[in-house]
Amino acid sequence: MTILLTGGTGTLGRLVAPLLVDAGRTVRVLSRSRHEAKDGIEYVTGDLASGDGLEAAIGGADTIVHCAGSTKGDEDKARNLVKAAARAGSQHLVYISVVGADRIPVESRVDRAMFGYFAAKRAAELAVEGSGLPWTTLRATQFHDFMLTAARGMAKMPVIPVPAGMRFQPVDAGDVAERLAGLALGEPAGLVADIAGPTVYGMDEIVRGYLNAVGKRRLMVPVRLPGKAARAYRDGGNLSLDQATGQRTWEDFLAERVGTRG
Repeated sequence: MTILLTGGTGTLGRLVAPLLVDAGRTVRVLSRSRHEAKDGIEYVTGDLASGDGLEAAIGGADTIVHCAGSTKGDEDKARNLVKAAARAGSQHLVYISVVGADRIPVESRVDRAMFGYFAAKRAAELAVEGSGLPWTTLRATQFHDFMLTAARGMAKMPVIPVPAGMRFQPVDAGDVAERLAGLALGEPAGLVADIAGPTVYGMDEIVRGYLNAVGKRRLMVPVRLPGKAARAYRDGGNLSLDQATGQRTWEDFLAERVGTRG
């Protein structure tokens, strides 16, 4: 079996690829730039945004695992991939989405500015579902890596405005990779159970944990964000309390990634 992996050099994809290789699959990673084959992984050139090279990249691949993601353009990239996969008659399309994609309303300009990612992910989900191909979609809560990037950025400010009432259930990318690889090796299953981290934190706890780990102190000021999307967040639309199957905590992640100084 040959598996085409998009986003194979990203946070999630780089963890999924070796798991598929270890399972005895031929892994082909789609990239916009040329790479030499390495560690049993082949690389093919193509562009999800323009669609260039996708048909050649997909040719001969039994399964496609779509991990490529960004803050914008996810919908168009998914549609281009789906069109090429449909023409190739792909047997299984696996997509990683986000918990809350169907529950965080993104209607106003304010919503789009802060939470447009959820709308893009939902549109990509619908493109996969409507492709006519056998498919599997897994929704995950925010990765530890994403929360670390956010906390680092916020910690650069002398006074940190923290979104009031917002909670997060960060999950480890390694836990998600194992689940996604297992789904890619299995039969198409439609929308499967979410994967979420083991603990729920307020954003203030996320930031405070980071500050403690790097030995910094900052004043934090709660700020109530406007809009329907922010309200849905405060209501827990981004959480999956019944699917806390991820094992690694935020504290464990911080201890390994940045150390602990306090």
